Amino acid sequence: MSAIVRHGPLVSRIVAAIFGGYALAALGSVAALALPMSKPQAVLSGMLASFVIYACAVIWVFAVRSARRAWAGLVIVAVPLVLAAWSVAPGGLLS
Repeated sequence: MSAIVRHGPLVSRIVAAIFGGYALAALGSVAALALPMSKPQAVLSGMLASFVIYACAVIWVFAVRSARRAWAGLVIVAVPLVLAAWSVAPGGLLS
């Protein structure tokens, strides 16, 4: 059995934890601007929430049974965050 086949799922989980977690944290930080509060409060809330989101994403990636489920979970969580972030972007849904 080759090393790539043996270590592929682990490498996939590591990539999902690092880059997928970062993407979720960034999306959560931007999506917080859609909350009904003042802009400075939303920025601070999003920044603080991004640390929790990143930590939860890393835990999720290594807690599920397979790397495929880890990626699927990240994508499922990312969809509403993308929509919320898109709504506050210049030229987005609310502009």
